Amino acid sequence: MTSAQPGVPALDRLPSGVAGLDTILGGGFFKSGVYIVQGLPGCGKTIFANQMCFGHVAAGGSAVYVTLLAESHARMLQHLRSLNFFDESVMPSRLSYISAFQDLQSEGLKGLMAVLRREMRARQATILILDGLVAAAETASTDSELKKFIHEIQSSAVFHGCTVFLLTSGGDSLHVNAEHTMVDGLIQLEDRLFEARSERAIQVRELRGSGVLRGKHAFSISDDGLTVFPRIESLYTQGPPDSSISRGLTTGVRSLDALTNVGGLPEASATVVVGSTGTGKTTLGLHFLSRCTPEEPGLLFGFFESPGRLRAKAKGFGMNLERLEASGALSIVWHSQSEHMIDQLAHRLLQAVAEGGVKRLVIDGLSAFFEAAVYPERVTRFFSCLVNELRRRGVTVMLTLETRDAVGSVVSLQFGVSGFVDNLFFIRYVQDDGIAKRLLTILKMRDSDFDPGMHELAIASSGISIAGVHAATGDVIPTATPAAPEQGPHMSTNTVRD
Repeated sequence: MTSAQPGVPALDRLPSGVAGLDTILGGGFFKSGVYIVQGLPGCGKTIFANQMCFGHVAAGGSAVYVTLLAESHARMLQHLRSLNFFDESVMPSRLSYISAFQDLQSEGLKGLMAVLRREMRARQATILILDGLVAAAETASTDSELKKFIHEIQSSAVFHGCTVFLLTSGGDSLHVNAEHTMVDGLIQLEDRLFEARSERAIQVRELRGSGVLRGKHAFSISDDGLTVFPRIESLYTQGPPDSSISRGLTTGVRSLDALTNVGGLPEASATVVVGSTGTGKTTLGLHFLSRCTPEEPGLLFGFFESPGRLRAKAKGFGMNLERLEASGALSIVWHSQSEHMIDQLAHRLLQAVAEGGVKRLVIDGLSAFFEAAVYPERVTRFFSCLVNELRRRGVTVMLTLETRDAVGSVVSLQFGVSGFVDNLFFIRYVQDDGIAKRLLTILKMRDSDFDPGMHELAIASSGISIAGVHAATGDVIPTATPAAPEQGPHMSTNTVRD
């Protein structure tokens, strides 16, 4: 974002009232500016403009919404009533809806301009929406006439201290119209189809006098209106913190902690646990979170197992998640298997981390993030920036990633996962005399020594334990001696096998 020169006062900003948008704009729109908001029908322009109006009047401003439609505003208001920001009590005293269709038809751009000046002056409007710039452009006989109209709007906006937004149905982001060269900013909305799914995006193509987060950013439309999710890799550009390992956080499995020289996972590091279905990835995550305290809170950010199933699974191993949740030591954020936007998930995650002061984090289902990406080429940069931001916040992260092969010794990772994590644990099945057993190997621990051996991972009613070292070749292990049952905080002595 650009800053004002010494001695030169900064221009006043106008909050957009759209969550996440002011971050992209570098602080909001500039007051008394003229902005074009364009996009094809159905991309959200009308909701966008009305959300700004209602937010502005709620903050004490005055707004006028001028349409160039032949029909009344009743239909539009009927749809708006279902949105949470709609407040009928502000109409028409602070928010007015005006149709200038007849004025444009009978008197052209001159008549339309007279309406805009009259409304700015009479209602002391600080925001004015002109919905239907394409109709005004069609009325202009030449580009020069349209440019003159835009210039008159700019002059009136400055004179009356009114910020103006011109809505138009242009959808080609590469095509430049005459009016584009004159306004203070150009906002592009789109709703693009990616095979069977679609995703909305907003792009600030121009904002004079301000640096912006460039490129396209996803947004959603819900009962709250528009919510914008700035791209993680454009928002969090700092690298990982330059600090040495201060201490280790227990994994919740003492025999696993013993395989590392820091007694667990290095603080503020990221660990991915890779394995096929049923190998114990989620269970290991539950062990890690079972050591949460109100002073060191935890968060389980999951996709595949519901909170009820997770609590039941943990209870089967003697872990009382309900007690941790009641004490404020643990939060569970779960997402059903529906369509998600990758940046929306990341912002939801970071918000939960900030609100809970989270220090222990389990993301159970890294593949859900992969599936949410409509641009796969973003994934590596996205996770590098997200993980770096979590490290900067002092969060120790454990991520689970499911592999396709149930039995095998080859680790195949998508999207360069090993590059953006510090530690890599691999759990796989092996067979021993016709019995499937689990084998855990620590493949990587950045800047820390560890036992690189292959160890049997046993899951019993007391939870996970690490047993003997695998000494044979291939995918067959000898009989290993189980470790003694482990006890710890929030683990009961009387348990039921899961």
